[in-house]
Amino acid sequence: MKQEANMKRHALILTALAALSPSLAFAHSTTGTGFSAGLLHPLMGADHLLAMLAIGIWAALQQGSLRLAIPGAFMLALLAGFGLALTGFALPMVESGIALSVLLLGVVITTAVRLPASVMLTLSVLFALFHGFAHGHEASGSIATFAFGFMASSAALHLSGAVATQKLRALPALTRSLGAAIAATGLWLLG
Repeated sequence: MKQEANMKRHALILTALAALSPSLAFAHSTTGTGFSAGLLHPLMGADHLLAMLAIGIWAALQQGSLRLAIPGAFMLALLAGFGLALTGFALPMVESGIALSVLLLGVVITTAVRLPASVMLTLSVLFALFHGFAHGHEASGSIATFAFGFMASSAALHLSGAVATQKLRALPALTRSLGAAIAATGLWLLG
């Protein structure tokens, strides 16, 4: 049992270190167009990758319907942000908004603070608008298939964060440590 917990801890630490690699920080460019580019986009930058995982982690730490409402609201607003970018809307400070989302998601995971549901959903929507806007700004090929790709990848990352959190439920310090690493990355991205 102890050996299994150590293995899980080491695997999670290695995954976090790989995700936090500075070379991935804002590496949004992908090869290909359409679905493949969309699918890879959230995976190619630590900012998007960590935010998508963090949404899943944060949702898994909640009770009841918020476990689905947080990622659900995020996904809808992600698509809305994507649409805003396609219309030519000028959203200021997109990269700063994305970095701030990583920082704040890390903080709420680390502190395990209980916020009102309306605040959690509002934050999810605001964070997603910035991420979706960045996806829309960098879309290539078929817009519909690009959107399907990044939505599928984002949902998979949310699910991965949630499943990992459930598996590590007996190790809350590890989840909080991961939140601290996410927050530190967000702070670095803001710098």
